[in-house]
Amino acid sequence: QVQLVESGGGSVQAGGSLRLSCAPSKRTSRTYAMGWFRQAPGKGREFVAAITWSLGTTDYAESVKGRFTISRDNAKNMVSLQMNSLKPEDTAVYYCTAGSGLSRSRYDYWGQGTQVTVSS
Repeated sequence: QVQLVESGGGSVQAGGSLRLSCAPSKRTSRTYAMGWFRQAPGKGREFVAAITWSLGTTDYAESVKGRFTISRDNAKNMVSLQMNSLKPEDTAVYYCTAGSGLSRSRYDYWGQGTQVTVSS
């Protein structure tokens, strides 16, 4: 079993920045890719961004492209999500995920979630 430990999040005003980080307890074939999803109150969970450990290949949801940057640090075994130009509609619980392939839907492991609140 793989645990995903998330950190970061919090509250910020619109236009501000936050950084989320996530570290898997171990690396296996089922943690080939790491991703971030979010769930706003009353809405379904949606894909935000993903990255592969090996080549650093990334994928972003259109709603965050140009504002969010996902990165990985293989030496520190950590994936980060830098969120800039935040908007109130970015308010959500953000979940770190890990899976065997770069995907917008299929992941094997999920973190506990961290709250991001953007005020107008």
